[in-house]
Amino acid sequence: MTSGPEPHGGPVVTPARRLRATAVGGVAVLLWASLALFTTLTGRIPPFQLTAMAFAVGGLLGLPRALRGGAALVRGLPAGAWVLGIGGLFGYHFFYFLALRNAPPVDAGLIAYLWPLLIVVFSALLPGERLRWWHTAGAVLGLGGTFLLVTGGQGVQFRGEYLLGYVAAAVCAVVWSVYSVANRRYPQVPTDAVAFFCLATAALAAAAHLLFETTVRPEGWQWLAVLALGVGPVGGAFYVWDHGTKHGDIRLLGTVSYFAPLLSTALLVATGRAAASWPVAVACVLITGGAMLASAEALRAARRRR
Repeated sequence: MTSGPEPHGGPVVTPARRLRATAVGGVAVLLWASLALFTTLTGRIPPFQLTAMAFAVGGLLGLPRALRGGAALVRGLPAGAWVLGIGGLFGYHFFYFLALRNAPPVDAGLIAYLWPLLIVVFSALLPGERLRWWHTAGAVLGLGGTFLLVTGGQGVQFRGEYLLGYVAAAVCAVVWSVYSVANRRYPQVPTDAVAFFCLATAALAAAAHLLFETTVRPEGWQWLAVLALGVGPVGGAFYVWDHGTKHGDIRLLGTVSYFAPLLSTALLVATGRAAASWPVAVACVLITGGAMLASAEALRAARRRR
């Protein structure tokens, strides 16, 4: 774990500061674990419509703080930060939904969830970062656990007629991993700016909804589910992820991201929306083991400081 000034004029990074930022970024993983449950509670709302509504909530959530920065905050944002922020948030969801439309959900989900492993690999390109064997091994173990969760231990069979969906899922994984790693290049951009990125994503998702979908009006508890999505996994999570990827241990964040599908499955089991099974138990061992392996360096450093 390195310390010193961050690239592009960022503040000095101390081990304690990096550990705290990593913990903040890890909150996003906990929030993403609720994505499947809240999505099922929204009923049959089309995906782009749901994305637009949730990101609107997420953007409004951080807008008061962002507006306190005034016009100076907007003018101070580099063009690259706008492209990266909006491209990452909207691009990931656009290609994910395109993948689901053109390939079986299991296949598309498995390919899309290559992004934690890609984050670990791409982190080696960042200044001051070194990719060790235990980082890669931990991420691969997490990928194995996710494979079991997504497939239920039944395996997958890729077929040529779903090529467009497979490619879209792969692009989805690359977009989110590149966004997460490249975000480190803009440590001077305040996390408050995520509010603008969320609102822009909501506008683009609304346009996609009008082009490709038929509007479905939420009813009753579905409104609360949409609100919960915007406060949590499709909104609020991106604020803490922004802070974590800019100032935390990006390799460790990539590895612990595999806890999201595991915790999501556990939450569905606990609420009676999924059944417990042996793949869930084995996946728990693989993902937990991978996270412990990848975090060994950080844990040793924390013990030394104590």
